[in-house]
Amino acid sequence: MKQLLAALATCLALAAPARATVPVKTLHYAFRIAETGFDPARISDIYSRTATAHIFESLYAFDPLARPARLVPLVAAGEPKVSADYKTFTVRVQPGIYFADDPAFKGQRREVTAQDFVYSIKRFADPANNAQGWVTYEDQAIVGLGELREQAIRSRKPFPYDTEIEGLRALDRYTLQVRTKGPRPRLVEAIFAGNDLYGAVAREVVEFYGDRIMEHPVGTGPFQLKAWRRSSQMVFERNPAYRERHYDAQPAADDKEAQAIYARFKGRRIPMVDRVVVDVIEADQPRWLAFLNGEHDFIERVPEAFITQAAPGGKLAPNLARRGMQAVFTLSPDMTLTSFNLDDPVIGGVTPDKVALRRALSLAYDVNQEIRVARRGQGVPAQSPVLPNTSGYDAAFKSEMSDHDPARARALLDMYGFVDHDGDGWRDMPDGSPLVLTRNTQSDSLSRALDELWEKSLRAIGIRLTLKIQQWPENLKAAQAGDYQMWPVASTAASPDGQEALQRFYGPAAGTQNLPRFRNARFDALYDRMQALPDGPEREALFKEAKRITVAFMPYKVHVHRIVTDIQQSTMRGFYRPLFWLDFWQFVDIEPAAPSVR
Repeated sequence: MKQLLAALATCLALAAPARATVPVKTLHYAFRIAETGFDPARISDIYSRTATAHIFESLYAFDPLARPARLVPLVAAGEPKVSADYKTFTVRVQPGIYFADDPAFKGQRREVTAQDFVYSIKRFADPANNAQGWVTYEDQAIVGLGELREQAIRSRKPFPYDTEIEGLRALDRYTLQVRTKGPRPRLVEAIFAGNDLYGAVAREVVEFYGDRIMEHPVGTGPFQLKAWRRSSQMVFERNPAYRERHYDAQPAADDKEAQAIYARFKGRRIPMVDRVVVDVIEADQPRWLAFLNGEHDFIERVPEAFITQAAPGGKLAPNLARRGMQAVFTLSPDMTLTSFNLDDPVIGGVTPDKVALRRALSLAYDVNQEIRVARRGQGVPAQSPVLPNTSGYDAAFKSEMSDHDPARARALLDMYGFVDHDGDGWRDMPDGSPLVLTRNTQSDSLSRALDELWEKSLRAIGIRLTLKIQQWPENLKAAQAGDYQMWPVASTAASPDGQEALQRFYGPAAGTQNLPRFRNARFDALYDRMQALPDGPEREALFKEAKRITVAFMPYKVHVHRIVTDIQQSTMRGFYRPLFWLDFWQFVDIEPAAPSVR
């Protein structure tokens, strides 16, 4: 009888339909440049920050669809309380938000508290972290924080994290208070918003992983890092402990694209995808082909070399549209620059001859040709380092920054003694020593095109240029160490405040955001004054003067503000390019492929 029942059970099991498996929704796409790591206090590159923006969470975030940008509470329980003099900021942390499970917590659920934000901010002040983002906190002049940092530098002892300071306190388990020395009208968007850098980090995690903290990010965000092959591939998975959160936004009434996204996803629980696989493909052609072949759901920033195939005349190509693809075109609040090392004995310095050399280099270079040839029309000439869609940006402002005038460049060089002393056809230094410039660069196709334009431009005015080709992270290290002459970089706004971009010229930020190591007392005074002023005509006038100083001394050659074209496959929906933030994975969905028309 037992044998009969067992046989019957086996038959029934075989006859029963297989349980349907729920498909794992996976977003596949690629970074064009390799990441450096995942510790918010130790990273500065946009690629690493894109990853951390989905792992950590700040007190406030930007509405994913609102234009102009709108801040909304994320980890905060509501709006901040701000004193009338803009010197005291009090925020309530939402109870019941937890860090992702991790061995550092020894099997216990770990709730985020106000003290975690105190600790996370102090990590930027710790000199041992060499935090590139310290300048932002330094700008806010939090009472006692700079002094605590100086104490650690002088003593050469471990940073005193347990020392309480007046300007940064957890008043109770869920209440954070920040006090500043002077008025800081934009502090909330400066250091309370931005998951990539300003999210909560747990002290236990940092102490548990020690020197390996760059490899083990643990936050309260919607995703966790599950696998990492450095400079090759990153795999992220949905954080199973992530709280119940739903898609919400306030798109502008006249923004049809944003309104359509909101209608589609309103109220959906986020994140909507289960996994995100990010490959690192630095070469443009393989990245483009991986997208065309359906290996990637999305191509972030269509390579300039393929833009005429993808979107001729600013419209998605008909063959791609028939496959159900969608394109997003954005004038990005960013800039591309060439950084000149002002500590370099050849190209650096602020004496009239060295300033004339850099201005001659700028005048020799044809930005409009760069836009036409290298960028295939994907950009507009930049007149200053202040970015579109930020305060201080003026579309009518015109400067020498975008001028192309080789005759004037040659005249400047002649005037200051950069002439051919030995008759070999190349200009020399005023003392007769050879004038040879080195440009640090990468091996991708866009870099090669820009290198060719620079070489051609400088040859036309009699200056020799050599190239030093390295991977981007190596070039970043060299720039931070001051071991370079010229290096092309790009910068993207993280908030609507245009002053953020001026950090790149601020003396106290030399060696971090200020890669040229530019030091100018007048500029620094303007910068400090701007921090305390509310937005308005007086602050706009200071922006204009600051912009003129950056053009006059030319520590950076600012090239273009880029037009960015992103394309998503028919399987992906919901992408709307962020302006001042980097997180978007939780706001998109992967769906079954729609039938294509060929």
